[in-house]
Amino acid sequence: MTSLTRYRLIAGSLLSAVFLSGCVWRSDYDALKQQNDQLQQQVDAQAAQIARLQGAIKYTVNSDLLFESGSWKMKPQGEKIIASFTQKLAPTQQNKIIVKGYTDNQPIGPELQRQGVTSNQELSQKRAEAVMQFLISQGVKPENISAQGFGDAEPVAPNDTPQGRAQNRRVELSLGGPTS
Repeated sequence: MTSLTRYRLIAGSLLSAVFLSGCVWRSDYDALKQQNDQLQQQVDAQAAQIARLQGAIKYTVNSDLLFESGSWKMKPQGEKIIASFTQKLAPTQQNKIIVKGYTDNQPIGPELQRQGVTSNQELSQKRAEAVMQFLISQGVKPENISAQGFGDAEPVAPNDTPQGRAQNRRVELSLGGPTS
């Protein structure tokens, strides 16, 4: 075999390898481009959902973490939870905050009745107000916050199991659009 023939064989092999690797690369590129296009469509769909939710954010905390059973006085653990939220929010607060309290559907016990609370709506209102007052004590502007109790209305789970009732006992902090 002459050196020219050997050179041609090597050059042909290299060109074939380059050509084939280019084809593989192109097919990988096409597959990645297709995946990218699909992901972009998903992002576009999510962006549409985010746009519909723009101006409202909801933060939910289980009331069992915030309050003792049958009470509206916040636990130290509950204060820590709300304080961590407040540290991020209060320094730049420009939005209205609505604190919403919810309970399960269990009847009010005798201890709460002795304290003047006769309904779940009243208990949820007192809990929402306790969170609101704590938020104010942590630097949230009082003119930009309100509290509302909903009692056992608007459950997020069935009230026929302990787990469902626990999910329904909650406090929601909703951030609305900028205050005017």
